[in-house]
Amino acid sequence: MKGTEALALAILRSADRCYTVPGYPVSGLAGRVGAVITTNEKVALEYALGDSLAGRRTAVIVKHVGLNACADPLVHATAQGLRAGVAIVVGDDVRAAGSDVVQDSRYYGEVARVPVLEPDSETLAPAVEAAFEASETFSRVAIVRVTPGLLDADVPEPLSLRNDREGSLADPGLTMAGRAQAADRRTAAMFAWSRSSPLNRFSGGTVGTGPAGGTSRAVTVYPPPADPDALALTLEVGRPFLREHRLLAPPDPAGEPERFASRGYCRTFCRDCPYHPALAILSGRGMRAACDAGCAVLAMNPPYRVGVATYGLGSSVAVAATGTGVALTGDYALLHSGLNALIDVYERGLPLLCIVLANNRMGMTGGHPVPDTLRYIAWADPVVCAADDAGALRRALTLPEEGPRTVVIKGTCPRGAHHETLEYRDL
Repeated sequence: MKGTEALALAILRSADRCYTVPGYPVSGLAGRVGAVITTNEKVALEYALGDSLAGRRTAVIVKHVGLNACADPLVHATAQGLRAGVAIVVGDDVRAAGSDVVQDSRYYGEVARVPVLEPDSETLAPAVEAAFEASETFSRVAIVRVTPGLLDADVPEPLSLRNDREGSLADPGLTMAGRAQAADRRTAAMFAWSRSSPLNRFSGGTVGTGPAGGTSRAVTVYPPPADPDALALTLEVGRPFLREHRLLAPPDPAGEPERFASRGYCRTFCRDCPYHPALAILSGRGMRAACDAGCAVLAMNPPYRVGVATYGLGSSVAVAATGTGVALTGDYALLHSGLNALIDVYERGLPLLCIVLANNRMGMTGGHPVPDTLRYIAWADPVVCAADDAGALRRALTLPEEGPRTVVIKGTCPRGAHHETLEYRDL
């Protein structure tokens, strides 16, 4: 069978759901697995991260330039963690046969510190399963890079067994700096994983990657899978990624990851924040939300602790639609890159309570003005509440029985206010 068919079978065996934005060379692959086409690739990855929170393994199938749109949630997930595995299968158009540019997606391994695998015809199915296992072991997204040469090749019928593991979200007792330090420790462990992978075959001579020839074979291409001398003679499809990274050493995190308890405090909303009543309702009802970057991320901290995870600016809508069911976002985050997800969610009729904290300003970056969000989401028929209208908030902040509901809570930030710091007790 052809590589595309074999890869599709491998994905269907290892993944519970698939999302895509089609494009050469992976359009046929996306069709074979029945992948859901999303508004853009960022939304696809955010849906996948929401599925991960709900315990579902998910594949995202994109072409090389589509991976660029995934960058923000891809990088955030490394520090914030995930539960079930998420694998991005990226097709690199190495000759720009159907694309505007040539790109080598393996470099995202270094940028996001995620495992990257590049299978050949013999390791195609085991590499897909290994990517999901690595995603769960290191609690981050994994990337599987394929090229037209492999997709068009004649390959044996894929054989692999699914072996679900369990990833984890970042320890809620860690500061953001502490989460980055903890992620570095897992990155260091990835180096040992790559070097010990049975998918690699080293017997001297040249090292091949993907469909490239060679007497030896490298499949776990990031982190580097062997000592520098073994990778000096490498045949690669695209840029000399392995040769450039053969001297790369694992990070050496110093000390214990920073905790709120050791730092002594955490940050929370301003003392006179207009959104305290809404947050108290969410907390009192035990509702858990995917939080956006911005002030909404503070809902992960005491005293409210309603936030489950955050995967970057504009991410909460799609993550919540397949994960928590509740999105907590700011008006700027929604305009920045959450609108694409909101459109997609409404188009599919997914159950979601999308809560927009509308203060017409960028609260985390200096109070810069933000346009009135209502002008851009009137099509969603949002429920609009004043931040101080407790009765309206209690009626609006409930999970919809079916389909999505958007609630815009309008409030005014007090002039000159600053985020509060609370003494932290590690409960």
